[in-house]
Amino acid sequence: MAVIVRLKAPGGVDQLEVLSVDLPPPGCGEIRLRQTAIGVNSIDIYQRTGLYALPSERIPGVEAVGVVAALGAEVTCLEVGDRVAYAGAPVGAYASERNLPAWRGVKLPAGLPDETVATAFVKGITADMLLSRVFPVVRGTTILVHSAAGGLGQLLTRWASAFGAVVIGTVGSPAKVEAARAAGASHVIVGRAADFAAAVADFTAGRGVDVAYDGVGGATLQKTLACVRPFGVVASIGQSAGPIPLVDVHDLGPRRSLMLARPSVMAHMNDVDAYRRSAERVLAAIADGVLRVGGKAYSLQDAALAQADLEAGLTTGALYLRP
Repeated sequence: MAVIVRLKAPGGVDQLEVLSVDLPPPGCGEIRLRQTAIGVNSIDIYQRTGLYALPSERIPGVEAVGVVAALGAEVTCLEVGDRVAYAGAPVGAYASERNLPAWRGVKLPAGLPDETVATAFVKGITADMLLSRVFPVVRGTTILVHSAAGGLGQLLTRWASAFGAVVIGTVGSPAKVEAARAAGASHVIVGRAADFAAAVADFTAGRGVDVAYDGVGGATLQKTLACVRPFGVVASIGQSAGPIPLVDVHDLGPRRSLMLARPSVMAHMNDVDAYRRSAERVLAAIADGVLRVGGKAYSLQDAALAQADLEAGLTTGALYLRP
């Protein structure tokens, strides 16, 4: 029997229920994974609320680490006992065991703790996509990272700083300043009501940043547009503060001459070659100590609490579930 967390209907955390189910044997090209650490991400909340539709099984979650327990027919890339991580579709990570396509499993090198990978894998792949595919960040690039003390924010800040970029971060409270600075932020703007556009102008002598990463959404995106230099990029990567209002093309140019990106890490990970390349870079960066983020553990049965804490902004760093 496998323990799963299933969504009864789109809505609040009270719609998540814990069940025990029988799993079928892995199908052709699939593996059975006994999971040891499951990442918790903002996308899981979007799945719960109905912003992103779940498949018929209604199990949220997009990443985990585990041990291969069984192989389906024609699987030659992995063996029983291999320790692997995965991220992306098919969703359904909130489970003690599950079946998934073998090509999704990325074999882990010895020495990388399960919880470290589970808190950094999909966020690291997202950071790799943003720092390389959406806007190539190099030495001297100046970037703005909202929620720089969060799981993704810390990874973006660490990796960009390692490239030699100058990072300006925003955080929701004074208690989160140290986490953002420890991750490498050169400047930290505090408070959700802060005039961060004015602060960015001061930090950059009026030039603006080269690229801004906005996972907050709501009314914040319009303010973020004012932080970016002409011909710079604003990447809208989430909406933790609520739905994103429609953006008038005239807000982008011609006066501002901005480029607005709405990249999907799920689409990025559905490109097999891009997924494997990003995964390799992420694991190498974790092994080298470039990518690290503190993780808070919850039991799988407490998945609703983990999502509630993440949604309320009560956490610093990343969260993961222990089956």
